[in-house]
Amino acid sequence: MNVYVRELKAHRKSLIIWCIGMIALIGSGMGKYAGYSSSGQSMNDLMAGMPKSLQAFLGFGTLDLSTASGYYGVLFLYILLMATIHAAMIGATIISKEERDKTVEFLFVKPLRRKKIIGIKLLSALTQVGILTLIAGISSLLFVGHYSETPIVEDIGITMVGMFILQVLFLVIGTAIASYSKQPAKAASFSTGVLLFTFILSFAIDLSEKIEGLKYFTPFKYFEAKNVMYGGGLEFLFVGISLVLIAILAFSTFVFYNKRDLNV
Repeated sequence: MNVYVRELKAHRKSLIIWCIGMIALIGSGMGKYAGYSSSGQSMNDLMAGMPKSLQAFLGFGTLDLSTASGYYGVLFLYILLMATIHAAMIGATIISKEERDKTVEFLFVKPLRRKKIIGIKLLSALTQVGILTLIAGISSLLFVGHYSETPIVEDIGITMVGMFILQVLFLVIGTAIASYSKQPAKAASFSTGVLLFTFILSFAIDLSEKIEGLKYFTPFKYFEAKNVMYGGGLEFLFVGISLVLIAILAFSTFVFYNKRDLNV
């Protein structure tokens, strides 16, 4: 329990900053919607006239941008990007920081096995991810609800569930990389690199139907707002793939870290 509290305290300032950033992202995004809607300008017509590459970059799909929930669906892509970057970085740093900060000897002289320490660290990281998801969900309900004329609780709730699953997935990608890597200082960079590659791949798939089959290799295509909102729900196949990957990567984290020689 002391390790769990220690980890939460060590990351509390960072978590607060991420939460403030999340609130600012959602608030400013919906503020732009208010500006467009009050100007009488048709966002749907504006987006339809843009190049397909720009539509993909902005996250435009089959969503109705004239509604608050539709605009939020576009904004959700960037909420998801921010949340998963946080998850990947916290996953990598919570494992690698002991070697990076030269505190390995202090931590591992405690009467706890390596696996238990890693388990506690993972629990702490999950707690932080859960807090950011909660803040994102509450902020979305408040800001989108302020402008929406229709109920949005179910739509936002389902997007938050999908986001949390992907956060956990990138969290364990980060922990697995950090546990395997012999360069702990670079673990966060490697994890973020994997995330950005899959994010760019999702754009490429939107631009070319010929590579649509690659959607299984980028988690950003698993729970897109345009598919899960308005009663679409989470697709069982993608939920299954995510859970299997989470289980494999979490198991790999324990195996890799238990076998590695720590730099003291």
